[in-house]
Amino acid sequence: MELSTTPLEIADCTTVIGSEIRADLQTLLSGRQAETIRAALERRGVIFFRGLQINDEQQVAIAKTLGSIVQNEGEGGIYKISLDQSVNQRAEYLKGSMFWHFDGSLQPYPNLATLLRAIKLSNAGGQTEFCNTYAAYEDLPDADKAAIADLRVVHSAERSQYYVRPEMSYEEICFWQKSPTKACPMVWTHQSGRKSLLLGATADYVLGLPTEESRALLARLRDWATQPRYVYRHEWQVGDLLMWDNTGTMHRALPYAADSGRLMHRTVLAGEEPLH
Repeated sequence: MELSTTPLEIADCTTVIGSEIRADLQTLLSGRQAETIRAALERRGVIFFRGLQINDEQQVAIAKTLGSIVQNEGEGGIYKISLDQSVNQRAEYLKGSMFWHFDGSLQPYPNLATLLRAIKLSNAGGQTEFCNTYAAYEDLPDADKAAIADLRVVHSAERSQYYVRPEMSYEEICFWQKSPTKACPMVWTHQSGRKSLLLGATADYVLGLPTEESRALLARLRDWATQPRYVYRHEWQVGDLLMWDNTGTMHRALPYAADSGRLMHRTVLAGEEPLH
């Protein structure tokens, strides 16, 4: 395939995370700049395009130039993100997306990246925040890096639900406990050799530490990773196509009204790197 000789125009939004890429639709659909886009995604954590005016089929086509899409994700590669249960039957579960999290901590191969397109916005709230967990790890004091180097954290779907419903019923707890748990490294050493923090709402406890110490450590590292210097807040415009590197970021949606009509169309790129 002939590669484009025209470099993409990339404008960084903050020092360590978030960039706007300006490119025409045909370039994105052709895949000629796929390698450059993937490199920017890994380097910046979050990238986005404005003014493309694409449809669902084009969104999926762009995703396929960057990797393999998750086949069971919605219809035709499009999953509708909405708190309206008539649009998404898992709307109640999606309320957990308003807390810092990482997608796929319970999977053998966590999602590589996610593409999200704004279809309809809420009148208030609904922005999405991202933090760069590569940069957050790299800036840790050496003593902290040594202290957490070999720690493993048990992740569970049950833990994430306490953020949404702190007083779950017995039946609800039993339901979520049916989901398997997984012990993951607190520091993810990637195939590239870079390291990132692996935290988020599913992080339940640190193996081998007393309960109080475990909770305090997880909260301290989350607070460290989500301080303003590592965070980009995306102010959505209808039609925005945004992508984030799921393996090197955490994200959360800011609260918005369930009846606001906010609607996003999501396409997920399948994981390429094991987490064990």
